[in-house]
Amino acid sequence: MKIEVCRPLAIALVSTSLCFPPQLAHAGIISTQEVAGKSQAEQDRAKLQAFLDRANVKQRLEALGVASVFAKQRVAALSDAEVHALAERINSVPAGGNLSNSDLIVILLIAILVVLVVSI
Repeated sequence: MKIEVCRPLAIALVSTSLCFPPQLAHAGIISTQEVAGKSQAEQDRAKLQAFLDRANVKQRLEALGVASVFAKQRVAALSDAEVHALAERINSVPAGGNLSNSDLIVILLIAILVVLVVSI
């Protein structure tokens, strides 16, 4: 009786295993860009972590209501492309800020108005 039950079960198992083709391994040459891309992603992640470790960034994040630990977890969850984009934005932002010509004109007009009001 056990043989009668085991035989159809074995036939079903073998027939279903034949339906799925075996997975073949594929070997190829790794390009320099692929290897350099991985190290670039690691460098970008390290840059973002160092940026989040700065005292003024921690203070600003806490002022906005974000804990620095939570921000680090979010950075760790980002994809490599997102990390690279953020690292590029950090590199492109000027250290002292950037004023356009229109900003300077507005500041000069306000200064002139203040001088006129004070002198009256």
